[in-house]
Amino acid sequence: MVKRVEHIGIAVRDLARAEAVYEALLGVGAYKRETVESEQVLTSFFQAGGTKIELLYPLSESSAIHRFLDKRGEGMHHIAFEVEDIREEMARLRRAGFRLLNEEPKRGADNKLICFVHPKSCHSVLIELCQSVDD
Repeated sequence: MVKRVEHIGIAVRDLARAEAVYEALLGVGAYKRETVESEQVLTSFFQAGGTKIELLYPLSESSAIHRFLDKRGEGMHHIAFEVEDIREEMARLRRAGFRLLNEEPKRGADNKLICFVHPKSCHSVLIELCQSVDD
């Protein structure tokens, strides 16, 4: 079961410039930068009320974020929903006919297990499921 919108991911070409824009917009600075090697991306997180904004900057040309920027330009990349049990949600969505991009959850930024739902299953919006994990 989905608990809440956990964050909104935004693909950017210049992380420092985007951080300055969102700092001015939200009135607070980024609280965390984190590299996610498996995705070849550098993330920067802002807290906006009960939701986070995640800026996504590609670290290589083979990064999915780099390909996204080349194809669509800067902008919203995904909406992430927090779930209690990611494996249970993945199974539920498969049974309901959704196409998942991951067979198993994988480690993402901000101490999360993540899985993506194909945009073709969600009216062209990439959806991320995420579950908090203890280190």
